[in-house]
Amino acid sequence: MLMNSYDSFLEMLKRARFEQEPVAVFDSSKEPPSLKAGYDCQDRLHTLLTPELGDLAGYKIGCTTTVMQEYMGIPHPCAGGVFRQTIYTESATISHAAFIKPGVECEIAVHISRDMPVGSPALSWEEVSKYVQSCCVSIEIVDDRYQDYTSLSIPTLIADDLFNASVVLGKPRMDWQSLDLATINGTMTINGENVGEGQGKLILGHPMNALTWLIEHLNARGTSLKAGEFVTLGSVVKTAWITNPQTEVVIEFEGLGRASVRFV
Repeated sequence: MLMNSYDSFLEMLKRARFEQEPVAVFDSSKEPPSLKAGYDCQDRLHTLLTPELGDLAGYKIGCTTTVMQEYMGIPHPCAGGVFRQTIYTESATISHAAFIKPGVECEIAVHISRDMPVGSPALSWEEVSKYVQSCCVSIEIVDDRYQDYTSLSIPTLIADDLFNASVVLGKPRMDWQSLDLATINGTMTINGENVGEGQGKLILGHPMNALTWLIEHLNARGTSLKAGEFVTLGSVVKTAWITNPQTEVVIEFEGLGRASVRFV
């Protein structure tokens, strides 16, 4: 169990979510000192947030593409949780004022069909795909909740779910196996202007490789994916920050569908 010395750190992260109070630059000695400590803090933060945001309904994986790894300065994937009350389907209208500095990302998501056993052996993506019920497009809504996130360590960003604030999930496609997820092209437009695009293979070579990474990560922490959960697999375009409260964002992946969010 983490020492009580992290309590004030976790309360600071909680205030940023509910009171739009940006996390200040602080003494780095107060940050979790390792990736493991960061994920331990994340677990505790989830406990603090669940009464307000509902249970965890899925996961996000960040930094699975070169463009996002270079942008964030994080050379490896990272996982975070997504709360049930922060999920929208297909099209959403959200108050810009509910965030400190919202951003959007262009992603593919998968829905899990059945429980995976804890401690599963390493699986190929072909084997992993047998647990995937459907795929869909996803807009991850992130929030820069910090006075200067570049001053914070990777474990601290992990503790705070790597910026996650909400998701918009497109209509599930049950016959997703008919698509080549590696070659479908994703596009993000903001107020009708194309701001970025990229193919599924940018996600660790194939989107299912990201899901495999998450399964191994959860196994190492003594847990696993459950039926009904979903996973967003990482953005194929760089985060676009939404500064105008009158903004519509649309993402589309060829053959997979579309999702949209309008900030007001």
